[in-house]
Amino acid sequence: MTDALRTALLAVALEAARRAGELLRDGRPDDLAVAATKSSSVDVVTEMDLAAEKLITGFLAAERPDDGVLGEEGASTEGSSGVRWVVDPLDGTVNYLYGLPTWAVSIAAEYRGETVVGVVEAPMRRETYRAVRGGGAYCDGPSGAGRPLAVRPAPSLERALIGTGFGYLTERRRRQADIAARLIPGFRDIRRGGSAAIDLCDVAAGRLDGYYERGLHPWDYAAGELIAREAGALTGGRPGQRACGELTVAAPPGVFEPLQGLLDELGAWHD
Repeated sequence: MTDALRTALLAVALEAARRAGELLRDGRPDDLAVAATKSSSVDVVTEMDLAAEKLITGFLAAERPDDGVLGEEGASTEGSSGVRWVVDPLDGTVNYLYGLPTWAVSIAAEYRGETVVGVVEAPMRRETYRAVRGGGAYCDGPSGAGRPLAVRPAPSLERALIGTGFGYLTERRRRQADIAARLIPGFRDIRRGGSAAIDLCDVAAGRLDGYYERGLHPWDYAAGELIAREAGALTGGRPGQRACGELTVAAPPGVFEPLQGLLDELGAWHD
C-alpha cells in the first residue's frame, strides 16, 4: 500500500467523520426518539444514527466509488479496490439519546483485510482521534492539532483504572456484571463510559490504563483499536488471538498481559 493511498484514505475518513459529527451535534432534535431496536429493547437506533450513516455512505460513494462499506445500521456493499470502510455512525447511541456527551463517529479503512486508517470524531469533547498504520496516533482538539497520543506507563494492576462495557442481552449483561464484580477488588476502579470507540481512544490518550469488553462488532472497535495500537497499546482477544467480538482487550505492555490472563481465567469470553 502506498503512502499516497494512506494519506488519501485518512483525508476521506476525517472529512466524513467531521460532517457526520456536525450533523449529530447540531441536528439533534429536542424530541429525539427511538426509531428501532436491534438485539434487545434497550439496544436502540435513533433517526440520527440512520441519518449519519446515510451521510457517511453517500460521501464515501462519491469520493471512493470502488470501495466496500460495512456499517452498523445496515450499509453493506462489496468493492473492487481492496479497500473496505467500517463505519459506526454513532457509537454511544444511548448516551446520545439521553443527552450525555460520550458518543462518537467511528470510521476505519481496511486494505486487504488489515485496518490501515482509523478516525474517531468526538464532537462533544471537541476532539478528533486519528491514526494511520505505522504512523502513530494523534488528537486534534482544544489543546492543539496533531497532539501525539501515548499510553500511560503501566501501573501495577491494583493501581490500574480499567474501562469496560456491557452488552444489551440480559444474560450477557448478568455475566459481564459478575466478571466486573470479581475483577474490581484488584483494580483502582472500573469505568463504564458507553462508547467502545472513545474507551479505546482513552487508552491511547492515557486516560485509562486498560479496556476490555465482550460482544463488540467490527464497527465498534476497528478505528479505536488501531488508534490504541499506534499509541503504544497492545490489543487482542483471548491469549494468542486478535481482538474480536468474543473479547477485545487493549492496554499498555505490563497491564495488557495480566489483564488478558485474568479475563481468560474468569471466562470473560463466553456468556
